[in-house]
Amino acid sequence: MRRIDLKKAQAARSRTIRDINRQIVLNYVRDHNRISRAQIARSTSLQRSTISTIVEELKTAGLIEEIGEGESTGGRRPTMLQLRTAGAMAIGVDVTPSGTTVATSDLAGRVIERACVPNETDSHRMIERIAGQVRELAGRAAPGQFEGVGVSLPGLIDPDNGRAVYIPWFKWRDWPVVEELRRATGLDVIIDNDANAAALAALWFGRPEVSQARDFIMVLVAEGIGTGIVFDGQIYRGERGAAGEFGHMVVGEHGPVACSCGNRDCWESYASGRAAVARYLKTTGRADGDAYGSPGLTLAEVVDRALAGEGAARSALTETAHYLGIGISNLIVGLSPETVVVGGPIARAWPLVAEALVEPVNRSIRRGLPSAQIVPSVLGDQPTLLGAISRVLARKFASVQAA
Repeated sequence: MRRIDLKKAQAARSRTIRDINRQIVLNYVRDHNRISRAQIARSTSLQRSTISTIVEELKTAGLIEEIGEGESTGGRRPTMLQLRTAGAMAIGVDVTPSGTTVATSDLAGRVIERACVPNETDSHRMIERIAGQVRELAGRAAPGQFEGVGVSLPGLIDPDNGRAVYIPWFKWRDWPVVEELRRATGLDVIIDNDANAAALAALWFGRPEVSQARDFIMVLVAEGIGTGIVFDGQIYRGERGAAGEFGHMVVGEHGPVACSCGNRDCWESYASGRAAVARYLKTTGRADGDAYGSPGLTLAEVVDRALAGEGAARSALTETAHYLGIGISNLIVGLSPETVVVGGPIARAWPLVAEALVEPVNRSIRRGLPSAQIVPSVLGDQPTLLGAISRVLARKFASVQAA
């Protein structure tokens, strides 16, 4: 049972129950894809008249639509409902050390259009680039069509205050992202750490054993290592968004690359995408691979080569997976989640890396203690983009206003 936070609690108003019922109906339509009014009524115990009223409101708001008749169960064939996915509703911005992606999506989270934006070393010029692309995409839609812009950033983020506390890859500190981007675009903006964004995407769009889990951890393997923690179906961010910085826990000495903090003993030094690239480059004799992208090679490309059968690439991924498993074992021992999700390009190589990853986990979990299922993400190489979009859509599903 959750304890009520009296500092944040608000007294219930007359429309509170109506709003909650609207949220329930909309989420039933979302979760089931095709569902009838009668099915919603049976599942929720709401009155059929209440369901009908809410459905009409949601149709008027452009959130759901009727899509024809379903199978009869003995009486009149029911009219089926689904989310209205015509047109874009959210804009996602995914900032990574290697580049930035701006994309639009519909209400179901399907990407409609995307564009790449080169990074800038100066945060103000970076905002100008992002804002220009956002305005271009938004300009192709009807006024008021977009619910907002979600931004995923690789660093310490304070979503409540709309600021990037520290982005180590670019040395940006105390950056008022929300204020600057809102002013430049005229749209509502919400931000989050990349691993938290990826965890939210897994919660909303991931495989059932993840989206239905009460507690899970997303381990995002990108240029660095990030962890998004979900407790009781909610992202746990900690004080000022600082939770989940497990990439800096010490797992050894003299890692193949320097962590973003500058040390070589962090989990990130051993298990990040840069570490895998460095191992591959060292094996092939092309470079020491210490700096990210020294020859322009990415983790996704190493994965492609490993899947094509190249031995050096497979070896690099296997060793990286071993150290990934060491860190994950610590997370399981300390937090005891139901599930650990591994996201990023390395998830595509799961048949090649699963054994090396799971071995240190099995070895470290003491007899009698619960372990966790470890699964690859099904969200593709860029779960953080879908996470940025999810930040906008999740707010829509959690707070539905009357038309």
